[in-house]
Amino acid sequence: MAIKITPTKANLIKAKGRLKFSIKGYELLDKKRTILIQEIMQLVKEAELIEKEIGQMFRDAYEALQQVCISMGLNHLEEFALSVPPEIGFEIRAKGVMGVDIPEVIYTERRERNLAFGFNENNPALDIAIKKFNDVKYLSYQLAQVETTAYKLSLEIKKTQKSANALDKIQIPRLKAEIKYIQDTIEEKEREEFFRLKKVKNRR
Repeated sequence: MAIKITPTKANLIKAKGRLKFSIKGYELLDKKRTILIQEIMQLVKEAELIEKEIGQMFRDAYEALQQVCISMGLNHLEEFALSVPPEIGFEIRAKGVMGVDIPEVIYTERRERNLAFGFNENNPALDIAIKKFNDVKYLSYQLAQVETTAYKLSLEIKKTQKSANALDKIQIPRLKAEIKYIQDTIEEKEREEFFRLKKVKNRR
C-alpha cells in the first residue's frame, strides 16, 4: 500500500506522537479486556452457584407445599392462595462499571408481609412454604442481575476486542510504516545533500 504523507521532520514528530498514543491505547484496551474476562468468569461461577441454590430451594419449597396440602387440605390452600396480596414490584437501576451500564435490581427488603389469614388458620408448614418460595424469588432476582451483567460485559469485550485489533493490526503497523518511510526519505535526502555539498567543495 502506497504511503501518502509528506516526508518532513514535522510529520515525523507527529507520526511518532500518534504511534506512542496508539500503543498506550492498545495497552489500556488489552488491560480492560483482561479485567472484563476475569469479571465474566467470576460471574459465571456466581450464576452456577445461584442456579444450584435455586434448584435446591425449589425442591424444598415444593416439599413444604406438599406438607401444607396434607395439613390444610387443597381447598383451604386454594382459598388462602386467592387471598395473597399482589406482588411488590421492583425497579432496575443502572450503575457504571468500566464504561458499561450494569443493571442492579432494587426490591423491598425481605420481611414478613401482612397476609390475609387468621392466627388459627396458620400453621408452621405454611410459614415454611411461604419463606421458601420467597427465597426462590429473591434468588431469581440475583440470578437475573448476574446473567444480564455477564451478557452486557460480553458485548463490551467484543467491542474492546474490535478496537484493540484495529490498533494492533491496522493503526500501529501503518504508523510504523509511515515513520520508517519518513525516516528513510529524510536520511536519503540528507545523504544526497551531503554528497552535493562535497562535490561543490571539491570543485572549489
